[in-house]
Amino acid sequence: MTFSPKITNEAAALSVFALLTFLAGCGPRGEAQKATAGGADGATAPPAAVRVAFFPNVTHAAALYASGTGAFEEALGDSIRVEERVFTAGPSEIEALFAGEVDIGYIGPGPALNGYLKSRGKALRIVAGASSGGAALVARQDIPLKGVADLGGKRVAVPQTGGTQDISLRHALAEAGLKPREKGGTVDVVQYAPADTLNLFKEKQIDAAWLPEPWVARLEAEAGARVVVDERDLWPGGKFATTVVIARSEFLEKHPDLVEKFLGAHIAAVDAIGARPEEARRVIGERLAALNQGKKLPEAILKTALSRTDITHDALNESVLTFADWSAALGYQREDRTALAGLFTDTPRERALAARGAAPPGKAVTAAAAAGAAAAREKEGKP
Repeated sequence: MTFSPKITNEAAALSVFALLTFLAGCGPRGEAQKATAGGADGATAPPAAVRVAFFPNVTHAAALYASGTGAFEEALGDSIRVEERVFTAGPSEIEALFAGEVDIGYIGPGPALNGYLKSRGKALRIVAGASSGGAALVARQDIPLKGVADLGGKRVAVPQTGGTQDISLRHALAEAGLKPREKGGTVDVVQYAPADTLNLFKEKQIDAAWLPEPWVARLEAEAGARVVVDERDLWPGGKFATTVVIARSEFLEKHPDLVEKFLGAHIAAVDAIGARPEEARRVIGERLAALNQGKKLPEAILKTALSRTDITHDALNESVLTFADWSAALGYQREDRTALAGLFTDTPRERALAARGAAPPGKAVTAAAAAGAAAAREKEGKP
């Protein structure tokens, strides 16, 4: 079952109330107090449903593939219902998590960091990665942009203020000696949903945008945009976390077995996308169409978008910590990476990998690596 929630002001207020209530119920060590209904070990009965959040973006391809193939339901079992929550921006997903409406989610590192720090480290944990790359600065063909340094006086769109692409853009502006208008500079950074950005590009009301895939490829094909900066070129080795998998801390504490099973399905999806790209494009394309009122993404656009995105279960921790440093420098948060000691927990992923006999923890599974692992499993007679 899929829900597409719209976060209103009332819902945001409710999420603040839920966050305060959550914080009030935490123990002195800063961890959610353990449930005792299931006995001394804190075990509880399985929930009736697991609420899973993701975006209709290629950078969330593993979620789209697992959703489209029913892999999450299969992994969690017949007695547990999977309820999908579809978002278009990370801060809205974090609000829903604070309100107890999301158990596991695919999200950019920026909102994940802000959610962790806003809750004083109590609300969520990063349990895996989902993608690297798949983001870029694009500009209209008639705008003479050669790089970030040329954005002075331009109007530049991001999916949501405080989101991952917003942080990347503002950091790049600072590196180029530029400032957004609200900081006394000349760059007009505006917030629009990617679909609205596409339309505004066509109407020439926006000069440039920093977006995730498939919107980069869509703006190229449908609005005549061109890629000015592929974000991979700004990171060492071209690797940085675009999407991570988070778990609500209380849910993880009460149901670690379900998080492990979920990650087993997630890892299997990563492997399948790398090993069977044509099948994966079909499944992902069908799922995107279902979430976009039946409008199918052209095969060429989807293929281009996926070619720029590395689907991986490695959270690429160092890049996430770098986002934290950038976010602090931009004033989105007061704390830097030194406040993130408890952000990552790799135990569920380690166990899921061990159950699959897959790559060792910490190793990114690229398309080539996944194909090799799948071939090895096939040779050994393993599924």
